[in-house]
Parts: sequence; structure tokens; C-alpha cells
Amino acid sequence: GTAGLFGLSVIATSVYAGAIEPHGLVVTRYQPRPAAWPAGRKLSITVIADLHAGGPDMTLPHIRQIVETANGLKSDIVVLLGDYTTSYLFVDKPVPYAVWAAELARLQAPLGTWAILGNHDWWNNVSDIRQALADVRIPVLENLAVMLGAKGRRFWLAGLGDQLAYRLGPHRFRGVDDLPGTLAQVETDDPVLLLAHEPDIFPRVPARVALTLSGHTHGGQIRVPLIWPVFVPSKYGARFAYGHVVEEARHLIVSGGLGTSLIPARLGVPPEIVHIQLGV
Repeated sequence: GTAGLFGLSVIATSVYAGAIEPHGLVVTRYQPRPAAWPAGRKLSITVIADLHAGGPDMTLPHIRQIVETANGLKSDIVVLLGDYTTSYLFVDKPVPYAVWAAELARLQAPLGTWAILGNHDWWNNVSDIRQALADVRIPVLENLAVMLGAKGRRFWLAGLGDQLAYRLGPHRFRGVDDLPGTLAQVETDDPVLLLAHEPDIFPRVPARVALTLSGHTHGGQIRVPLIWPVFVPSKYGARFAYGHVVEEARHLIVSGGLGTSLIPARLGVPPEIVHIQLGV
């Protein structure tokens, strides 16, 4: 009887992880207070990470729901943290690049929608993904920094190239990220927001950066106690797996993302849009 109950529990959990949680959506809110962000300089940010467009879980209706929910937050700026497509064996309902890009183009914010690329973008037709974003006028920041905001509320938005862009062999990669070169473009003492798909860059980020925003880890995706850190795609394990991390007064927020990778399942970390308020 105990074995039977255990088996039913495993089956029920598997069904939930594969058929229910990946189709959900939550908004996770943060109000960090980085020392490098001026008090009273209010900025709201919507973060969309790891869309991984394609079925069975990230279908067109789900993407539309994400966009509508994001627009309902009425943030000052929207940032896209990479990994727009997916390519694992279970994709049964592909979403064409032009279609998911057109949906993301519906995102609305006074300071615009800005993007970086992720490792899966580099590993799957990176030129076509760049073009899809360009066609809908979503700028991609690759080792670039731009100044945004009105006088008295200005800040720098910096975006890194991907840290795992080229696969060289088992667990060996060559990135296209240039953190020093990107930050060298910051010409004023206004605060800096850094977009980096993988959070592993964080130990190298200087205190000059007020807040680093990352995705990539999916929060572990299958978050089973004692086991899940093993499946976090980071050389630091659970250290930067998810949420608001503060180290030596430096701030990092890692989104759990929206889609799935490797397998179409989530457990304990539902698809999320991140909403951040600074200067409050």
C-alpha cells in the first residue's frame, strides 16, 4: 500500500510538473535598494527571461498572455534577457521567429523594450534571431551601454554578449562577453543597470553597477529539495540560481524565466515575469 501511494504521488507530481506548472504565470516583485542607485530616482522594470518559444508549453496563446500581463504592469522599461527559442526533442508546436518577435513587439514602456541574447540563441540560428528582433525594432545590446531617462532620472543600460556563445567541447565554452569594454562606455556618474544572460559573471561585476539582471538558470526548473542545485546550469551551483542576491553590497536579481529547457517540465519554480521598483 505504501509503495502504491508513493507511485501515485510520483505520477501526480510528474503530471503537475509537465502539464500544469509550465502553463502558469506569476509576477514576482522586488524592491532592492542598491547603494549605487540614488535614493528617490524611481524606475520600474519589467523583466522577461528565457521565453523558449515553442510547444508543448510555450505556445502562442501563452506568449500572448505573458505580453498582456507585462503590459499591465505599466513599467518604465522592459528588458528581455535572451533565450527566445527552444530546440529540445519535445517541441511539438514550433512558434516561428517572426511570430514570437511580433508578440514581443507589443510590449509597451516609455523607455522602450531592450534585449540581449542568450546561449540558446547563439546555439540556434543566432543571425535569424537577431534579424527577427531587428525586424520589430527591438534593439539588442551586445557589449553596449546606452543612456536612458530624462534629466535628473538618467541611468545607463548596459547589455553583455553571451558568456557561452560557442561550444568548444564538453563543459567548454567561449563567450563573446566583454564586461570591461561595456562599462568603459559609461561616461557619467549616473547609475548603471547591467543585463547579463548568465549570472556567473556576477563575481566580476564592480560595485559601480547598481543592479545586475540575469536569467538562464530557470531557477533550477525542477526544484526538488536537496537535489535541485545539481541541475542549475551554473558553475556556482545554487549560489546564483534564483532571486535577489546581495554580495558585498552588490545586487543581482535572477529570474526563474518563462519557458523550459531540456525537458518540458517545471516544478517548484513556475513561469514568472519579474517586476522591479528602484528608488522607492
